[in-house]
Amino acid sequence: MQIFGVDIGGSGIKGAPVDLDRGDLAEERFKVLTPHPATPDGVADGVREVVEHFGWTGPVGLTFPGVVTGGSTIRTAANVDKSWVDVDARALFTERLGGLATTVVNDADAAGVAEMNFGAGRGRMGTVILLTFGTGIGSAVFIDGELVPNTELGHLELGGHDAEKRASSKAKDDGELTWEHWARRVTKYLAHVEMLFSPELFIIGGGVSRKSEKFLHFIEGIQAEVVPAQLQNNAGIVGAAMRAAKDG
Repeated sequence: MQIFGVDIGGSGIKGAPVDLDRGDLAEERFKVLTPHPATPDGVADGVREVVEHFGWTGPVGLTFPGVVTGGSTIRTAANVDKSWVDVDARALFTERLGGLATTVVNDADAAGVAEMNFGAGRGRMGTVILLTFGTGIGSAVFIDGELVPNTELGHLELGGHDAEKRASSKAKDDGELTWEHWARRVTKYLAHVEMLFSPELFIIGGGVSRKSEKFLHFIEGIQAEVVPAQLQNNAGIVGAAMRAAKDG
């Protein structure tokens, strides 16, 4: 069974048909740059370009980098234009995609669901936390395999700042930090999250997951196991498709 998944990020909008039996992309993903400012209309146009690239005519699952309630309503928009707040995203995307059925889910929650079913969290019980490091820091918390949605742990305070302002991959790039220096910031962040939740497993996702050999060995002193996401930066696409299939 195939469903289309789209992952909307602060820097790019990427998507592809997903083979839900394998938990992997059925075709090579297609990506466009996220417009700036990332307004609802601009992002919706980018989504349409990605979907039309494949000639897709079935259901579409989409991630969003913020809190999403009821599979539709946007409640926060830290890394996109603030005009997203209170938008009915499902209605917007359905209209822009010519009436295709759509489902919208928090981006990290989608990535977490994919990793728990097909990746590094498969079969793991207890408390598992996936953290996506990109333009910001997304989080997905699972208790015995069940998702606690919209946790947004990237906005915990770290050193007087939102954690994502200090430890996201964007913060690394903006500050021209070495992998070791950045990993020390990530370690402080993980220690803070661990103090609050005592997880058995941290899964490190986002674009940096494919470069885990550059930084993971610098993360020390964390009691939980720390592993890279196995689906890497495709996890959001896969999870979005899974959510659309469930809602359909």
